[in-house]
Amino acid sequence: MGRMRVVLILLILVALVAVVVVLVLPGLQPAPTPTPDGEPNEVVQQPDATALPTATPMVFVDLVIAVQDISRGQVIPPNAIDVRPWPQQSQPFNGITNPDDVIGKIARTDIFREQPLLTNMVVDNLTSLARVGSDAAAVLPNGLVAVSLPMDRLTSVAYAVQDGDRVDLIISLLFVDVDEAFQSLVPNRLTLFRITEEGDINMQAPIEGRPDSTTLGPVIVGPSERQRPRLITQRTIQDALVVHVGNFPPDGRFIGVPPTPTPPPVEEEETGAGTPVPPTPTPARPDIITLGVSPQDAVILTWYIEAKIPVTLALRSSTDVSRTFTDSVTLDYIMTTFGIPLPGKTEYTIEPAIRSIRQLVAGEEISLAP
Repeated sequence: MGRMRVVLILLILVALVAVVVVLVLPGLQPAPTPTPDGEPNEVVQQPDATALPTATPMVFVDLVIAVQDISRGQVIPPNAIDVRPWPQQSQPFNGITNPDDVIGKIARTDIFREQPLLTNMVVDNLTSLARVGSDAAAVLPNGLVAVSLPMDRLTSVAYAVQDGDRVDLIISLLFVDVDEAFQSLVPNRLTLFRITEEGDINMQAPIEGRPDSTTLGPVIVGPSERQRPRLITQRTIQDALVVHVGNFPPDGRFIGVPPTPTPPPVEEEETGAGTPVPPTPTPARPDIITLGVSPQDAVILTWYIEAKIPVTLALRSSTDVSRTFTDSVTLDYIMTTFGIPLPGKTEYTIEPAIRSIRQLVAGEEISLAP
């Protein structure tokens, strides 16, 4: 009797489930959308959405990078470089990955900050570096050539002129009169001679001077002293570039090369028995300067040097690029321009006689005579 009851309950449950499937589930389905002709549309199942492509991760490699500007010819110190990641797809084929391949080497070219170092940017010694040429040629603007000429503290604005400045050149010339045929100083030497009755020639000692006629008759007027040269001064070459002051290093590298540090003085022992430290010698002042000028001005400069004409350098402002005309200066120009009258002759004077003007010579006097 109990088993029949259980079977009856199971049958009732199955019937209830069937009723739910038949009556409830059709109502949960979406109703078909009617078309313009009144017939329902079929429900189309949407395909699954297309999956986004997976991003390829960027690969980096370690390269030696400059962390500060390195000048050509400079020995690369450890603090001037660093190893940093660099995208592999833009990696240079000759990039350097090991810092030991760079430290202590010499920069063959200028290397800028954040720039990868390449194998052709560094060399082991100055011999390899020489293949890139001198620094002087590198800084010369196109169209200029370099010529060197001597200088001292009087002609170099007391050594104020430095590399990269612009200067004008002032020269002074001394003019004298010469015999056109002999090309020698006048007056010429006159030699008087007399032909004797025997046909011999009697020659007297040479006399310097020139023949002249006076109330006393024909005479020979001779000079009381050697001919005085006439001085004239003028500015010639303008806006010349100062390439370098002093001698160039043996390797020609002078740009970006750090100066040799001066060693600190060694202190003597407290007892005073220590060996005194010799004074550091003062480096000699430069006596030569190299200028960048046009090819024609280079020929003019060479003529100055061959003629042993001293050249005075006039320092220009760093912002001045003008070209102006100047008048040549002579004694007549000075007297006319500044209103200096010619002193008259008087019946009296002062004692002692004034025969020279006090000259201020700053240790170096330029001699125009050999």
